[in-house]
Order: sequence, then structure tokens, then C-alpha cells
Amino acid sequence: MVRRFVPAVLTLLVVALGITALSARPRQGVPHRSADFVVIAGVAGLRWEDVDPATTPTLWRMAERGSIGSLSVRSARRPTCPVDGWLTLGAGSFAAWNGARESGGCSPDGVVVEQPDGIGANLPDQEGVVHHNQEELPWGAVPGSLSESVRCSVAVGPGAAVAAARPFGRVDRYAPELSEDPARLLHSCVLSIVDLGTVEGTSPAQRAAAARAADAQLARLLAARPPHSLVLVAGVSDTDQSARLHVAVADGPGWERGWLTSASTGREGYLQLVDLAPTALTALGRPMPERPFIGRPAVTVGGRPADLADAIAQPLDAEREAATQQGLSGWFFVVLAVSQTLLAVAALPLLRRARRHAGPYGPQPVSRRIVAAVELLLVAAALAVPAALLADAVPWWRTAHPGWSFGAVTALLVVGGTAAVRFAPGHRSTLGPLGAVAGLTALVVGLDVVTGAWLQLNGVVGYSAQAGGRYAGLGTVGLGAFLAGALLSAGWLAQRVPRGWRPAVMVAVGGVAVVLVGSPYLGADPIGAIALTAGLCVAAAIGGGGWLTVSRLVWAVMAALAVTVALAVLDLRRPAAERGSLGRFLAALGDGTGGLTLHRSSTANFETLVGSPLTLLALVGALLVWFALMQPWGGLMRLFGIYPAMRAAMAGTAVASVIGGVLGGVALDVTGAAAALVVPMALLASLRVLDHSADRTVPTAGRPRPDGEGVTGEDGGDGSGGVGGDGPSGGGGPGGAGRTRGTRSSTAGTSVRPADGPSGTGGGAGGAARAAGPDADGVEAAGSAGSGAGGTQTAGPDTDAGGAEAAGAAEADGAQTAGAAGPEPGAAPGAGRPAVPSPRSSQQVTAR
Repeated sequence: MVRRFVPAVLTLLVVALGITALSARPRQGVPHRSADFVVIAGVAGLRWEDVDPATTPTLWRMAERGSIGSLSVRSARRPTCPVDGWLTLGAGSFAAWNGARESGGCSPDGVVVEQPDGIGANLPDQEGVVHHNQEELPWGAVPGSLSESVRCSVAVGPGAAVAAARPFGRVDRYAPELSEDPARLLHSCVLSIVDLGTVEGTSPAQRAAAARAADAQLARLLAARPPHSLVLVAGVSDTDQSARLHVAVADGPGWERGWLTSASTGREGYLQLVDLAPTALTALGRPMPERPFIGRPAVTVGGRPADLADAIAQPLDAEREAATQQGLSGWFFVVLAVSQTLLAVAALPLLRRARRHAGPYGPQPVSRRIVAAVELLLVAAALAVPAALLADAVPWWRTAHPGWSFGAVTALLVVGGTAAVRFAPGHRSTLGPLGAVAGLTALVVGLDVVTGAWLQLNGVVGYSAQAGGRYAGLGTVGLGAFLAGALLSAGWLAQRVPRGWRPAVMVAVGGVAVVLVGSPYLGADPIGAIALTAGLCVAAAIGGGGWLTVSRLVWAVMAALAVTVALAVLDLRRPAAERGSLGRFLAALGDGTGGLTLHRSSTANFETLVGSPLTLLALVGALLVWFALMQPWGGLMRLFGIYPAMRAAMAGTAVASVIGGVLGGVALDVTGAAAALVVPMALLASLRVLDHSADRTVPTAGRPRPDGEGVTGEDGGDGSGGVGGDGPSGGGGPGGAGRTRGTRSSTAGTSVRPADGPSGTGGGAGGAARAAGPDADGVEAAGSAGSGAGGTQTAGPDTDAGGAEAAGAAEADGAQTAGAAGPEPGAAPGAGRPAVPSPRSSQQVTAR
């Protein structure tokens, strides 16, 4: 009766953990009205490397007294050209101009600005630009949303006119350039947008000259700024094909000496271009437009070094790392995919010859040295992703040859991790390497998340702030590696406890992982938490043995849906500026714009599917598992039969990674990152379980038992057939097809192979007596019927007690059932004939 309530209790526990992780939001500064006027000064291409006391003295002094940050200038097209950056600034969402681009760089703006009355201006192309963004681009941006939210706005320069033009093309106040005394113009409206020029060039001297000219205009602007005003200086765009981080400075009341951040980035010192529009409206105390901005209002937080040079050194170092990461990331995953594919192909012949035959005839087994070398290579391949993540703890990007430095550091970490796994206790057991690698992976990624995910920020296997997709928490690769490591670790631990406790162990370990992934303070990935919850429920449902029945699947789906619905309700109750991705999506469904989100997600999934090397890892892993490991000779079915908790963990990993990738808009990238860990370890465990498939145990004298009676299992079932009595020559009795289940042994048995000939010690000919000892000491020995002189099959220290999987391990692996084979050379007399009752006592099987 108690078992009926176990799924419900575990489901409620998972739901409670998921809601706890996802409901709380980290405290940040609250945006509020802070100014009567806002002036946004944009400089296309301005980066922190262009700022110093000699070249840009005005900007330097402004940054000393104000708040600073690194600005991501992502727009609807990449890279962001100046006209796209200005348009995105005015839209508050990712936007793009509807003109063609030159190959290899940004084309001239080509913006037509008409001045019919000498006061304002008009952009005749604005209606076409609005239609292009509304109907042809997936973001649904409305150019001119910022200026539509205030009564009057000023634009100085052609770039500013693009940002300040209303949706129908009208600019309220316009000046082609900044005059010597722009005070009157800046005081005429509450919002002013000023184009200070462009910083570009291939040489440092060219960039310095352009930065000096922009700084001179900034000096005139600051001298004429209105009282109680907020001035924002931003590098609004890139100027070539490379995406970079740019300058962001805020100077005004309440913005003193801090780091800029926003809810859209979730990381101190980072801001998005789309955040500037809601920042301006919030500072003025104006309401947001009906169609909400993608960006979020910026705030200032403390913790900035007192010396500006030291403060600027941090975004400069991050910029250097991010620029180097973009070139290395693709190469790393290509090399990883190719190397794991080649390693899998090379290991396939070993699967065919890994199973050692009990009889005198059979294929020659592979050398132990070769098998050991392949196992070490599989461990090294599985540790590649966590090693590459940990490599970012060393500043390799500061060296003269960053690519080689990264490769050397990663290789050293892989070697060190492989050595740690090799000499760890329990390495010789079937699941020893799998548990060690999974634990190391979960530990590395988990510690990085707990400490702020600094290793993933701009890391080779992390995410780039330049790309503008993510700035904090778990990235795509980190999510795949962490959920695989967490679920495999949960399965490994669950396999070491009695069967009834396995689902509880999985929920306990997996629940901690859900909190780490979903908490806004840590992983900040609600979609990943929902996916992990679904995978965890599947793993817990089948962790105690048996298949994924309809009732178990229903409980798993109910738990995932409960977490999703609870999170959605809590998220929708928050203010719009504080909502997460799920709350924003549901709000978009409510106002009729949810189709744009689905369109963006499907487009991103397709682009990632065809362009990511992780797709190759996922597909190769799936092909290897289905066409090799899951075959009768592959060993994975035998592994699942003997270790049902590992089957549950791998099934849960597959479910979670697929859901997380598809819902997150990254296709098979999460699955590929998980496969980089799971597939090598599944191959290694399959090799080991096949290597032990024909091992035998030494029979010892036990208590007398009537012939034909099996050993009573731990679950209360009786074995069928029993262990045969001694034959005419002192061997096992002929034809015994007994199965012993649930036998516990505190003696570490030693597996031996039966001697050939009439007087050899072995099981009954053609028979297959098996003991499934859940806690027996020693190494697994799995005898298979029909593989020679019969024998006793024992499952190892972690074997399921009395489960159908353990009892059917030989059948699942394609072995024949007891008595199905005829006499084999060297078998005891009477092999293949009906069993003859013997008055002698039965033999008690001790697990090896």
C-alpha cells in the first residue's frame, strides 16, 4: 500500500524544490525617477581601449564620477552597423535598417534626413523601415518607440535622427551638428539624443584621432547640459565585421561611482544597447510603451574600484578574453566532435571481442593493455568539456599565443583528471570510472555556478558577452554537462543503496541540481530547470527497476507541468520589468505577440541545428548507442539489466537534454554537450560488463536444501530449478537451470573459470544458476547460458535484488537460456540431458 503513494510523494517533493528554486528573485537596485532631463550621447565604435586621460580627458573625468559598464550592441543583424545601432537605441528592441550591406563590412548609412521647416526633420524611409521590422524580422520592434513615449525629443546629427524619429518619420527638434553653444536646444525637450561621430580605423593613431574629436564634442555637450540631468554616453555599434563590447557611462544624480547593470544581463558591469531606452524613460518617470521593450532599465551597483584605471582594466580584460574566445570556441567543439567520433569507431571492434567465452573455443580476447588504453582515452574524452571550462581559471588569453596556451592548459587538466579517475578507489569496478567522471563534471560546473559563473562568462565552452545572448548563470554547454553529470551521479549513488531507496536518492541529488539550475541567484535558467525536472521525474520513476509505464510517465509529466505552471503564475504576478523569460512569453501570448517568440525560437533552433558542431556530437552519440551499444553484442542492454539505476539516469539525461535544447532555442546543443560525457562513459561501462559476462564463482558448501529448490530472494521470491547436485565426476549436476536471487554474501568471492575435462569444477552443463547480490563484495561476474560449460552467474556489488533486469541479463544480451545448448567439449557427463535429482546438498553461491 505504501508503494502506491511513493510516486505522488516524490512528485510533490520535486515540485516543491523546483518552485523554491524558481520563485525567488535576486535583489537589485530599484529603478526610479532620477532626472528632469536625459541626454544620450552616442559614439559608434567607441571601446574602452580608446579611453585614457590623455586622449579623452572629458570622458575620463565623467567616468570617474559616474557609473561605467561594458555595452553589448546586439541588434537584429550581426554585426551591428551604425545605422542598426541607432535604430535599436530608439526602438528599445532588436531592430535593423532595411538596406543592403556590403560584403566585409558596414555600408554607408545612406539615411536621408529632410528639413522642411528648419525646426524638426523627417525621414522619408521610416515607414518602410517600420514595416521591415514588424513584418520581416522576428523581433517585432517598433522603431521610434522611445520618442513616442515622450512629448518632445531633440536629435543632433544623422545617427541621432534615426534613433529619435517617430514611427511615421517625424523628428521633433533637429540640428545637423552640435553647435558651439547647444544649451538652448538641449533645454527645449526632456529627451535629447546626440551623435558625437564614429571611432574607427585600422591603426591606433586613426582611432585615437577619432576618439579625440568625439571627446571635444562631449565637452561642449556637458558644458551646456540642463540642470538635474542624466547624461548617458554609449558606443552604439560596431564599425566592422567583428562584434565587440563598447563603452557605457552614466553621469547624474544617483549614478555615482558604480557599475552599470540591468535585469536583462543579470551581471554587474554589463549592459545591453536595448536597455538605454527603458533607462531613459525610467529616469524621467515616464511609463513604458504599450508594446514593452526587450531591454530593462539600468541601475547602478557598488563594488567598483576607487581608481578608474583599475576599474577599466576589468572590462578591457573581459573584452580581450571574449574576442579570443570567439575564434577558439568553434575549433574546440569541432576537434572534440571529430575526436570522439574517431574514438567511438575505433572502440567498436572491442565490443565484438570484449565478451570472454567460458568454453575452450572462441575469438581471441583483446589484450588487456589495449583495453586499458582505450578506457583511459574514453575517460579523457568525457573530461574534455569540464577541463576546458576549468582552463578559464588560468588567464591564457593574455599570452602571446592564446590558442596554444588554452590547448596546453586544457590538455594538462584532462591528463590530471584522467589520472585522478584512474587511481580513485573503485576504479576497477564496472561503474567506477563512470561515477568518478560524472561526479567531477557536476562538481566543476556546480562550483562555477555557485561562485558566479565567471568561468563560463566569455569562456571557450561558456557564452560570450559580445554575442549578447547570455551574461550570467548556466550557458548551453554548461547546462548539458551539468544535467548529465548530476543525473549520472544520482544514478551511481542510487545503485549503491537498496532498491526501495533508489528513487528517493535520485530525487535528493536531482533536487539539488534543479535548485542550482533554476535559481535566479545561481544558474538563472528556468527552462533548464523545467527540463531537468522532467528528466529527474523519468529517472526516479524507473530508478527502482521496471520499465517506463504509462502511470510512471503520467507522474513525470505532472511534476514537470506543475513546476512550469507554478513558475508561470509566480512570474506573471511580478512587475513587467522583473519578469523572467517564461513570464514574458506568457504575457506576450496574452497581448497577441507570442507568435513572434515562437518564430524566433524555431528560427534559432534551425540555425543552430545546421551550424553547430555539437549537433554532430549528438547525432553520432545517438547512432552509436542505437546501432552498436543497444545491440545484443553491444553490452548496454546487459548494463541496464544489471544496473537499472544507470538505465534510469541515462534515460532522464536524454529527456532533459532534448527538452532543454528545443525550448531554449538551441536545438541539439544541450544534447550534444550531454552526449560528450554520457556516450564515452556508456561505452566504457559496456566494455567492462561484457568483459565480466563469462566469469564464474567458486562454489562453497551451504546449508542442505532439497533438490530443485532455489535460494529465496530478498524480495521473497523463490528461485526456479535450484543448483544441480554433483555429477559423476565431481562437477556440477547436469542440466540444472536454477536461478538464485537475492543472496547476500560478506565474503569476497574470487571468480575462476571452470577447468576443462570431466573432473573440472563448474556449474551444471548447459545450466545457468545466477545469484543477484545487491551488496555482495567483489567484482561482478555474469555467467551466460549457452556459452560453454554452464555455470553460476553473479551480479556485482551494485546489482538489483530480485529485479527482472538482473534475472534476465543474459537473455537481454542475446545469451541462450538454460539447457538450450547441447553438450560442449569439456562439459560434465550428462550435459544436455534432463536433470537427475541428487541427494547431496545444494551449493551456496558467493558473489564475486
